[in-house]
Amino acid sequence: MSSAQVAGEALALTLTARQAADFELLANGGFAPLRGFIGSGDHRSVCEDMRLASGEIWSIPITLATDLECAVGDVVELSAPNGKALGRLTVSEIYDKDLELEAEQVYRTTDAEHPGVAAIREEGARCIAGPIEAIALPDHDEAFMRRYQTPEESRKAFADRGWTRIVAFQTRNPIHRAHEYLTKAALEISDGLYIHPLIGETKKGDIPADVRMRCYEVLMDNYYHPDHVMLGVNPGKMHYAGPREAVHHAIIRRNYGCTHFIVGRDHAGVGDYYGTYDAQRIFDDIDTAELGITPLFFEHTFWCNECEGMGSAKTCPHPAESHLFLSGTKVRELLSNGEKPPPEFSRDEVAQILIDAYKEESATDG
Repeated sequence: MSSAQVAGEALALTLTARQAADFELLANGGFAPLRGFIGSGDHRSVCEDMRLASGEIWSIPITLATDLECAVGDVVELSAPNGKALGRLTVSEIYDKDLELEAEQVYRTTDAEHPGVAAIREEGARCIAGPIEAIALPDHDEAFMRRYQTPEESRKAFADRGWTRIVAFQTRNPIHRAHEYLTKAALEISDGLYIHPLIGETKKGDIPADVRMRCYEVLMDNYYHPDHVMLGVNPGKMHYAGPREAVHHAIIRRNYGCTHFIVGRDHAGVGDYYGTYDAQRIFDDIDTAELGITPLFFEHTFWCNECEGMGSAKTCPHPAESHLFLSGTKVRELLSNGEKPPPEFSRDEVAQILIDAYKEESATDG
């Protein structure tokens, strides 16, 4: 829950990191057509129909939960977790959202162990809604600011490069050989690739964003053509909403100027809450012309010893025994022991960055 206070005659609210991430995408245009935190009508419509009350496709409610005492018409000064003034919100509605409806419809589970469900329950049901006026954006580490672009800036950068067919790749993990393979396959039919990692709050155990950035940059320097790849950052947070979040991520990349969006087999998934390829099937009932961006679907990819290269169930005829598959647990175990995963799984440069990060973390914990 956000912390609130009365600052003289003005109402003031310090946003949580998750709320500040939403504020930033509302302010910079990443959440267009939204202009503020949504009210009860939009909340129910998004949960039940995956549309705003006005009719536009929207898949995850963007709400502001708080116990701030205020009234409709009040202006609330908003600040980041570090105290930086961000802007203000004019209160249009105060309401209690239906947390169980959101859990069931958006996350497809009411299990409190699901990180997205846990997050909305921790924030609470009482919300304030209204348009925002931004005077600043939240601060980010220098490693992120080197690559930061607003949607307006990324669109201009694409135009300056002459790109008209731009494919976006969402990631919250380092790019391993399988990811590299599918991004390059998508790039073969595009003018440019926009690697757009999420740098907002993720769940415990995910690789820190600054470490991931070093992994992306070393790959760009060594394995991607500089004229056909750009690296940006998405300041958003993870919801782990699986299929709904695949649509959400596509909308954000549309706003950043991309025309195509890569959707893998378990996009934004966590645990066993979503079925294989559910994140792709959700687009079956969506008019991509209306959505404004075209999803590109990819099978689970792997290294095949018989093919001597990357493949998938569509391209590789060999049995599973020929395929290299390493679980996330196994990879973390190797890295924590200072061992590099095989080069068929990860580029050596990426593995070394991760090993060094694990060593640094162990030294700090020790």
